[in-house]
Amino acid sequence: MSENTRSCSDSSCTASSCEGCDKNPKSLLEEFNSDSSVKKVIGVVSGKGGVGKSFVTAMLAVLMRRKGYRVGILDADITGPSIPKMFGINKVAGGTEHVIFPEETDEGIKVMSVNLLLENEEDPVLWRGPILGNVVKQFWTDVLWEDLDYMFIDMPPGTGDVPLTVFQSIPLDGIVIVSSPQDLVSMIVKKAYNMAKMMNIPVLGLVENMSYVKCPDCGKEINIFGESKLSSVAKEIGIDVLGRIPIDPDIAKLADRGLFGRFKAKYLTEAADEMDARMMNEEAAVK
Repeated sequence: MSENTRSCSDSSCTASSCEGCDKNPKSLLEEFNSDSSVKKVIGVVSGKGGVGKSFVTAMLAVLMRRKGYRVGILDADITGPSIPKMFGINKVAGGTEHVIFPEETDEGIKVMSVNLLLENEEDPVLWRGPILGNVVKQFWTDVLWEDLDYMFIDMPPGTGDVPLTVFQSIPLDGIVIVSSPQDLVSMIVKKAYNMAKMMNIPVLGLVENMSYVKCPDCGKEINIFGESKLSSVAKEIGIDVLGRIPIDPDIAKLADRGLFGRFKAKYLTEAADEMDARMMNEEAAVK
C-alpha cells in the first residue's frame, strides 16, 4: 500500500491548513483493522456528481473479480449510496462489539455502505461533514476486510470534506477519474487531478462515461453530448484514457434489478488489465 504520510506541494500550505504534509510530517492515516488485509486501494473520483462513479467502481470491481482477485468495495458516498442496490444487497450488515462484517455480492465481492446500516434504505442521511468523515474512517478501521487483493472506494463527488478525509485517512495506491463528454470536462477533470496531485496520490487514468449511444438498428455511435474532449485534456495533463463507456440500457436494467454483476459488456476490460499490470509492476519494483 501507499506510504503512511501524505505530503502537499502547495507553497501556501501551513500547519493549520494542511497538517500531515511534508511541512508537518504527522501522519493522518487511520489505523487499519488488525485482522484485515488489503493489498491495493483504488479510489474512483470525479470533480462533480452525476457522471457515473458508482457505475465505474462497480464495473472495475466485477472485472477484477472475474480475473480471480479477491475484491471489496468501500462505498464512501455516504449521502448518495448506490452500490448495494446495484448488486441486490438489501440486508443490514452484521457485526460484533468490535468489528462490522461487510456483505457479499453473488459474485463474491465484499461491500460496505451506509445503506447496509440502515433499517430502511430510503431513509435520508442527514449528517454534517465531520460525522460523514468519521463514518468513512470507520468503514476502513472497523470493518473486517479479510484478505483483499483490491479495494475500490466509491468516492463522493467534488473536493469537499469527505473526499479530503479519504485522501488523508486511507492509504490510496491510486485514483481513477470519471468524467462525461461535456464542455465542463476540462474543469471537472483538472479539479480532481489537482487535488490528487496536491495530496501526492497517483492518477491511474481517466474513464469517460456516457461517451456515446449506439443505434440499435444500424450500430452507428451517436455523440449525444457532443464531441468528446477527453483525449485533449488527458494529453494536456499527461495521463492516460483508460476507457469510454457508452449509454447502455441493458446494463442500466441489470443495475436497477440488482444484477449488475451479470453484465457482459467489455467496455473497461482493457482498463482493468492495464491497471492490474501497473499495480503488479509497482509491486515488483518495490520487491
